Amino acid sequence: MSGIAVNRAGELAVFEAAARTGGFSAAARELNLTPSAVSRTVARTEARLGVRLMIRTTRRLTLTAEGEAYLQAARRILTDLDDAEQAIADQGAPRGRLRVSVSQSHGRLHVVPLLGDFTARYPHILVDINLTDAVVDIAAGQADVGVRSGPLDDSGLTARKIGETRRVIVASPDYLARRGTPGVPEDLHGHNCLNFNFRRAEPVWPFVRDGQEFRLTVQGGIEANNGETLGQLAADGVGITRVGAFSVADAIAAGRLVPLLEDFNPGDVENTHAVFVGGANTPARVRVFVDFLAERLRA
Repeated sequence: MSGIAVNRAGELAVFEAAARTGGFSAAARELNLTPSAVSRTVARTEARLGVRLMIRTTRRLTLTAEGEAYLQAARRILTDLDDAEQAIADQGAPRGRLRVSVSQSHGRLHVVPLLGDFTARYPHILVDINLTDAVVDIAAGQADVGVRSGPLDDSGLTARKIGETRRVIVASPDYLARRGTPGVPEDLHGHNCLNFNFRRAEPVWPFVRDGQEFRLTVQGGIEANNGETLGQLAADGVGITRVGAFSVADAIAAGRLVPLLEDFNPGDVENTHAVFVGGANTPARVRVFVDFLAERLRA
């Protein structure tokens, strides 16, 4: 072993915490260390590797290209260590940190309310959830499970369907009183139609008439990256939107939104999947969490 007297796993954990939290002080609080101890550990790692991993400023830390590569490797190694310890320490009870990434609206409305029941069922699992509309790299170790709606990119990840939602066109009673209620899809040309701003989204909405599907181009003054925001804008009387029913179900039930053009609804659905690194070595905490989501969200 050539006299190596450093705790490599400890150094990886310190570096990962500093990179994830964006500062030595935040990492120190999380790891119950002093900021100077975190700084010395990172400096020792850089000295051993002979490269700069982080650029320090008074405000935050920024990773270099070498630091980004080292961070991905550190996360894979730390995950493997956690999995090995879990398998040896307790074969019967899943345990360890479970990092979950889910979009803000879907997470707030549907995943977060389930976490209390999940942790009661699996008390040895620490759920580390991140609500973000950015797509994290599961394969690179940025999260253990990602909950994603809509079409999936081709990848080597395992995807399990955990739910689906139909689409619905809605507007507020106030907006309809001011602007009129569209009776046929073509009436939307005279309305402020609020749409998504995803790259895959198009300013067209699908309809069906006499068994034939067709698509209608719509226009409006606001675009957003999630259905919850579009639903809120519609409830505030800004315009008409077409979103997943899950994001506006409460507003419809309360009468703040009214479904429109249901006779022309093509019945298309948006699937929700849990994506993760599959295979025989998938950690038990990942398997039970995906099973739990499928059980509860499909119900």
